[in-house]
Amino acid sequence: MFVLSSPSGAGKTTISRRILEIDPEITLSISATTRARRSNEIDGRDYHFISQSHYNEMVDRNEFLEHATVFDYNYGTPAKYVHNTLAQGKDILFDIDWQGTRQLKEKSRADLVSVFILPPSMLELERRLQTRAQDSDEVVTRRMAKASAEISHWQEYDFVLVNEDLEETVGRVMCILQTERLKRERQIGLPAFIESLE
Repeated sequence: MFVLSSPSGAGKTTISRRILEIDPEITLSISATTRARRSNEIDGRDYHFISQSHYNEMVDRNEFLEHATVFDYNYGTPAKYVHNTLAQGKDILFDIDWQGTRQLKEKSRADLVSVFILPPSMLELERRLQTRAQDSDEVVTRRMAKASAEISHWQEYDFVLVNEDLEETVGRVMCILQTERLKRERQIGLPAFIESLE
């Protein structure tokens, strides 16, 4: 499980999309959310857009691997999809916040790699939020107010990167992913291969 987190606007979603384009061995964990779908989003590709009552039922049935409330909306990762994907030997990419990362860590620390993406400055973060034109001025102000609190969790992550240049940051994230795949305990079939050599 490969987690990317950042304050809103620092680049985690853009970086996630680039990784999915580059690497066929990783797939995206699609969260369920109670927030409204944006005009450029597709249900089942970007999120599973569900009602509050459906979300509450899923929480009650313990169907989420992690779940959190962010900016007055609920988000959760359906556990069944994650378990099935991992069982097929594929890596899974999570675009989630620190709350979700903390929950994943509690449940599956050995199989989790986490990366926190920082903006080059708070001024640049605000500029990015304003230029992406997805949110009202009020929402941008709320996201900026929350950014410091989100950044305060940077020490909980395995890796921390400053996203000054998108392509450079994507390259660094890919290096982390490739290195983690090469760890002895993650190389499926390695014990059998070693045995054949002996």
